[in-house]
Amino acid sequence: MRRSYLALVGLLLLVAGAPAAAQPAAPAGNAEAGKTHWALGNTSCRNCHGADGEGAFGPALAGRIDVTYERFRSYVRNPVGRMPAYVESELSDQEIADMAAYFSGLPPVQKPGAWRVELPKAASRGQQLAVAVIGCGQCHGETFETPRHGAAEVNGDFEWFKRMVYDHVAAQREQWKQLDPAIAPTTPRPAGPPGRNRVRMGSYSPQRLPEAVLKEIWTWAMEDLGKLVPLSARLTAGPQGPNGATYTVNVTNAGVKNRGLTAEEVTVEVELPENAVVVNATGAGYELRRDGASKMVAVWRVPRLAATEQQTLTVTLAQPAGRLRGMVHWAKPAVKADGEVMFELATGGRGRGGA
Repeated sequence: MRRSYLALVGLLLLVAGAPAAAQPAAPAGNAEAGKTHWALGNTSCRNCHGADGEGAFGPALAGRIDVTYERFRSYVRNPVGRMPAYVESELSDQEIADMAAYFSGLPPVQKPGAWRVELPKAASRGQQLAVAVIGCGQCHGETFETPRHGAAEVNGDFEWFKRMVYDHVAAQREQWKQLDPAIAPTTPRPAGPPGRNRVRMGSYSPQRLPEAVLKEIWTWAMEDLGKLVPLSARLTAGPQGPNGATYTVNVTNAGVKNRGLTAEEVTVEVELPENAVVVNATGAGYELRRDGASKMVAVWRVPRLAATEQQTLTVTLAQPAGRLRGMVHWAKPAVKADGEVMFELATGGRGRGGA
């Protein structure tokens, strides 16, 4: 027994006398690379901290001698404020070192810039939290379009929302895998330089963003404004033929098959030039409507459009038209904001801001 005790004491003394394990050296930062990460890396940090690190909703980073690599990394990995944490796979130590070098070479800021998204007047409590307190709206906008699209892609509930906020990287990548790669996305896909494929948003801590606060944001965005069916529209022109010029509208629901929300009573409208002559049209529920004395509108009424479904609609005019434009809207599920998808000739419909 005594021999074992002495052996243990000797081991403890040996460990105590051993030098501390060497910490990994900080990567050498490259300011030019840091500028590129900040401008083109698509972490969306600029939405809060300003285009040049001058500060806005978030504090200024430019020209601050206290923004060393060690402090910057510590805050990025384990924030003590309102921002999400970023893991190595989405923002590497080398990229952090590069950005710290970039900021240290910039002049100090005298006055921070304006917020990217201002708080609307008469904002509800949930909108105040999202835009002006937590800052989610600085990336997602004053009406939370992208998260509302994301929820509709899978008809997500509050548990889905919690995971998207608290374990965003894993949850977002899982949802991307469920989406049909053949369908043009309505919500963002992996971002960054070629091969980087990062998730732009980090994960929030439940200690810094309590579930009760998250519930208020959910209630405002998903229950009051309503989940946004991820509809998109693309209008293209075919070659001039003997019967005229044909224009095609492809309307798609980009949700996950058998999970995403279905849009009901969908209306597609394309404004036609004054005195246009319609030779032919195809597609569900077509009619030609005249608004006022000269404005004509080609209208299609589609009863429903389920996730991954597409409707192809055409209108043939006797003469080629200029830059046609139109919109898509739907009756159910009803929404209080962003319920119209605008499109123009040879362009896509609705797109987004940060995942």
